[in-house]
Amino acid sequence: MRAFLWGLAAALALPPVHLLPALLFSVPAFLRLIGEAGSIRRVMLLGWLYGFGTALAGLYWLTEPVLTEAANFWWLVPFAAPAVAAAVACYTVLPALAAYFTKPGPGRLLVFAGVWELSNIAQQFWFSGFPWNLWGADWAAPGTFGDIFIQPAALVSVHGLTLFTVILAGLPMFRRRGPPILLAALVLWAGYGWLRLQTPVPPTGLTVAMLQPNAPEPPDFSRPAMEASWQHLLSMSSAALNTKPNVIIWPEAASPWYLANDAGARTQLAAVTGTTPVLAGSLRMESQSDFRNSLVALAGPVPPLAVYDKWKLVPFGEYTPHWIPLKIIPDALGSGLTPGTGPATISIAGLPPFGPMICYEDVFPGQMVDEAHRPAWLVVVTDDAWFGDSSGPRQHFVNARLRAVEEGLPLARAANSGPSAMIDPYGHVLASLPLDAQGVLAAPLPGHLPPTLFSRHGLKIPVILGVVAMIAGLLTSALI
Repeated sequence: MRAFLWGLAAALALPPVHLLPALLFSVPAFLRLIGEAGSIRRVMLLGWLYGFGTALAGLYWLTEPVLTEAANFWWLVPFAAPAVAAAVACYTVLPALAAYFTKPGPGRLLVFAGVWELSNIAQQFWFSGFPWNLWGADWAAPGTFGDIFIQPAALVSVHGLTLFTVILAGLPMFRRRGPPILLAALVLWAGYGWLRLQTPVPPTGLTVAMLQPNAPEPPDFSRPAMEASWQHLLSMSSAALNTKPNVIIWPEAASPWYLANDAGARTQLAAVTGTTPVLAGSLRMESQSDFRNSLVALAGPVPPLAVYDKWKLVPFGEYTPHWIPLKIIPDALGSGLTPGTGPATISIAGLPPFGPMICYEDVFPGQMVDEAHRPAWLVVVTDDAWFGDSSGPRQHFVNARLRAVEEGLPLARAANSGPSAMIDPYGHVLASLPLDAQGVLAAPLPGHLPPTLFSRHGLKIPVILGVVAMIAGLLTSALI
């Protein structure tokens, strides 16, 4: 029970609370419990309970979309968040075991931190991948503090930030030596972040308009409701033109019509927006059994200039993983959506080339940008209205800031219910619309920075750091 409670306490450091000092108590307490365990079976239980407490508090909002489909999935309401938390908690067993087999002292902390980070990286890939609420994201608090402390992500990604976070959180265990080392490390960390922010971001002279219609979920598929939704989007696009944008962005699946297939809808849109490019979230039909979640680039009534299909689909939201014997997705999606082919860079006349991401895709560091054809900015379209006024949309927004820093690229985020934002390549929010608001956000598009260390080398960097921490911990334990 104590492990579970300390896991709950660790969740206080997660967005949107960002109470980072909670980790200074939670991590040492967890490591002490591991040291007192006495058996492998006990350690595995402690590791799972700690992870379950953290994940349950951090993922409670997963119940919200189930409630919107309660007529079909009422039986899932009490199980949705606990079931996912129970699965995610298994990743905490690995670092707990690694710490148990390492002698107490600095070596144990290093091994624990290294395996924790490597376990997080595995979580990004195993069983469809779910790299959510990584502790490195705890530093992305709103304002100057967060801007400063997320800058090392340009070197080591959010995974590297997680490694440093675990090491720093465990330092209070070493009474006299720990706090001075912790303070010195934080000063160096903040100093690097502050210095990096001193280089100005060049302007592009372009303006981006993002629509935030705040449409309710689940959608109403009756013909009158779809017509009303379409007219609302056209009206908002007309209002966006008053800002003289170079491009208008609609959020994920905003269009009630299949824009890539519907010439009539494109003609109606062109009557409002003319040849101003519109990047519209829209479902796309390849065949009667092949539907895709897409971003469609339009300029006038002609066929789409480009189409990007989401390839990192949401398990249980857009498809049911093959190892699950039950169909657990909304009936409107039939047997599920078809994934696209991978990351892309899209070039349109009059705009710098951009890298698109749809919703859940922006939580995967190092996987979502086509580095061989590096874009000049990132576009994220999403719909977090399914999760209501919970921590879920706020946690999701933090990922957008971190991806901008990791890649050194500005990021425009158009969200149905918010937050929509323009984020510069340092992860600084230049302009935004709050959650559950409606409106048009027009903002200048900042320029990009040179490729970051992480954008050049990707996940190899945090993997190497995790392995080095683990080896250093084993050597330290052997020598002390």
